[in-house]
Amino acid sequence: MKTEVRIDKWIWAMRIFKTRTLATDACKKGRVSIGRDPEVIAKPSRMVKVGDIVNVRKPPITYTFKVKALTENRLGAKLVPEYLENLTPQSQYDMLDVIRISGFVDRRKGLGRPTKREGRELSKFTQEAFENDFYLDWDDDDDNLDDD
Repeated sequence: MKTEVRIDKWIWAMRIFKTRTLATDACKKGRVSIGRDPEVIAKPSRMVKVGDIVNVRKPPITYTFKVKALTENRLGAKLVPEYLENLTPQSQYDMLDVIRISGFVDRRKGLGRPTKREGRELSKFTQEAFENDFYLDWDDDDDNLDDD
């Protein structure tokens, strides 16, 4: 049995990420760290040992796991608890629930097409504006302009 395994292989095998490529990319982006007090950002080739604490940042929350056993092979979901202990605080899961309930969509404002819901809300807003004769009265007088 091995005493050390690459961190990207281990987090993939523990089903934290769907593919090994995603696990490797997370390591490269600095979203995976090892240790508690002196957290060390883990490169994909960093070796993990039994007893290490692994922090995985998957916005908006940070998962914390303790390594109980090592493997390089992907496991069935039922076997995962034998290899890791989930130390993620309940406050992190509560934050995730709040975001799910609020319906927050992780899309920066102004990027991409509006969703169906946003389109309906925009249509409703503009319809109400025209029904209530809400319009801007532009002042077309040029008297206030200085001719320099």
